[in-house]
Amino acid sequence: MTMMKTYMAKAADLQNREWFTVDATDLTLGRMATKIARVLLGKHKPGFTAHLDTGDFVIVLNAEKVKVTGRKVDQKDYPYWTGWRGGYKTPTYRELFAKDPSRVITLAVQRMLPKSTLGKGLTTKLKIYTGGEHPHAAQKPRPLDLSKI
Repeated sequence: MTMMKTYMAKAADLQNREWFTVDATDLTLGRMATKIARVLLGKHKPGFTAHLDTGDFVIVLNAEKVKVTGRKVDQKDYPYWTGWRGGYKTPTYRELFAKDPSRVITLAVQRMLPKSTLGKGLTTKLKIYTGGEHPHAAQKPRPLDLSKI
């Protein structure tokens, strides 16, 4: 009987990072966030290894044009605690989106990543901008087709 071998990527093998752009215009927040999280983790690559950062960089443009379905605008909460007594805050989607639209996308993707130091490192590879321009032209990002991920 022959034994199958599983490929495990090593830190030295992780040299080819790609940069992708996603236009968030009229995309649903949750569906877009799951696909971005897959690219950040590297699950779209054949050499995916769960304990290493094998993913790519993602640039999200037009963050202010993302949409949500149903009544999430008024019902979805983003609770946090300031650390002070009586400091439990629960802003709604509408309040947080009005203040900073990129924060909504960051939280959606961040909460789909591992809750470890690996997940914190993956969050730094997500770049979100409210307009259609970004300062990462030198990295030659290509558009990411989310329908194929």
